[in-house]
Amino acid sequence: MTADPWEDNAAWWQAEFTDGADPEYEEQILPLAAECLVEAHDVLDVGCGEGQVSRLAKGLPRVQRVVGVDPTWAQLRVAIGRGGGPAFTRGDAARLPFRDNAFDAVVACLVFEHIVAVDDAIAEVARVLRPRGRFALFLNHPLLQTPNSGWIDDQVLDPPEQYWRVGDYLVEDESLEEVEKDVFIPFLHRPLSRYVNALVRNGLTIERMEEPAPPAGFLARASEYAAAATIPRLMVLLVRASD
Repeated sequence: MTADPWEDNAAWWQAEFTDGADPEYEEQILPLAAECLVEAHDVLDVGCGEGQVSRLAKGLPRVQRVVGVDPTWAQLRVAIGRGGGPAFTRGDAARLPFRDNAFDAVVACLVFEHIVAVDDAIAEVARVLRPRGRFALFLNHPLLQTPNSGWIDDQVLDPPEQYWRVGDYLVEDESLEEVEKDVFIPFLHRPLSRYVNALVRNGLTIERMEEPAPPAGFLARASEYAAAATIPRLMVLLVRASD
C-alpha cells in the first residue's frame, strides 16, 4: 500500500469502469465524448487513467494526435500496455507538461471532482488550448457529491416514498468515500458556479451543457435504480476558448 489512493485502487477502477465493464461509460460517457471531439485534430486527455477515452479519441476520423496525461503510474502502465495509438505521459493537471496552444481539444472525464487545485487545472487547460479550441468537461453531477446528500427511504409517509435528499450544496467539501468494501476514493464537492466562474476567468465560454438521464444499462442493474431515472448522474460542459 502507498499513501496514494489512486495508485492503490487503480486495479479496482480498471476492473469496474473500463474495457466494457460499466454501462454508463459504454452507453453514455464514451458516445458523448466522441460527439464532443468530432471536430478535433490534436487531443489532450487530462486524467486519462488507463486510457479508454484516449483510445476512443484516436479512433475518430479527424483526430491525428492524442496524448493522455495522468499522475498515476498504475494507470499509465495499463494504458501503455493496452495501446491503441495514443501517447501517454505522467503529469499533474495543475502543471501540464505541454507548451502553450498545443491542442485544439481537451477532454477531462470524471477527473476535476478529484483535483484539489481546480483553479490551476482550469488555467492550465486554457493555456494549452489553441484559440477557438474546445474543452469537454465531464463531471459527476454536483448534486451527487453534495455533503450529506443521498437516497431517503421514507416509510413514515403513506404510501412510503423514496427520494433524493440534497445536502449542503453550497458548501465545498472534501471527503474520502468508500465506493466499495475497503476501496476509498477522494472526492471534492463544489457547486456548479465554482466551475463556471473559473472557466470564465480563464477566457473559456460554455457553449453547451448536458445533464443526461442515467442510461438503460445502469437502470437495469437493480430494480431500486428505477427511482433514479429522472436524476442526472452526469454533467457535461462543452467549452470554447476565445479567439
